[in-house]
Amino acid sequence: MSDTLHLPAETRDRAGKGASRALRREGRVPAVVYGGNEEPLAIHVEEKLLIKQLGTGHFFNTVVEVEVGGKTVKTLPKDVAFHPVSDRPLHADFLRLTGNAKVHVEVPVIFTNEAASPGLKRGGVLNIVRHELELVCEADKIPDDIAIDVTGFDVGDSIHISHVTLPAGSVSAITDRDFTIATIVAPSGLRSEEGDNSKTEAAA
Repeated sequence: MSDTLHLPAETRDRAGKGASRALRREGRVPAVVYGGNEEPLAIHVEEKLLIKQLGTGHFFNTVVEVEVGGKTVKTLPKDVAFHPVSDRPLHADFLRLTGNAKVHVEVPVIFTNEAASPGLKRGGVLNIVRHELELVCEADKIPDDIAIDVTGFDVGDSIHISHVTLPAGSVSAITDRDFTIATIVAPSGLRSEEGDNSKTEAAA
């Protein structure tokens, strides 16, 4: 799991679009902390620091400790709204974590041991169907990524969620089907040759 991030914040006294615009002019981003059977907490954070944390690449899979009013609130980022033109962050939502909370996250997949895949060694192509897996994890055990071993997979094979060993504390959020994560397909040149051969055979 990625290291916990720390995000200093201040409470927002005023709500509304005008107040939010004023904060943004000062280099601040309006935000809210919600959940945990408590009232939502309206805050604002430094834009530059938020952008820096977004740039880590794993912001949404990392516990963020929001420090406000002398207290630290453990949260999980859930959403950041961006300006459609400037791409500046306009608003952020943080989910308050309590006790042994479980969270719904999307974790990127990586593929290992490609040299041990007969299909890839023969020039096959790894066709990735899902670049991320939807998982339900314990809040303090969110994995940075899920490694999938392609050893032994050949052209025409599919890699399903049942082939994946998830880390302790994590389960798939999709439980009603054994969904496909990736397939190994023949290279386009080989597919063309097979197509030409079948046409020739049909003509004969």
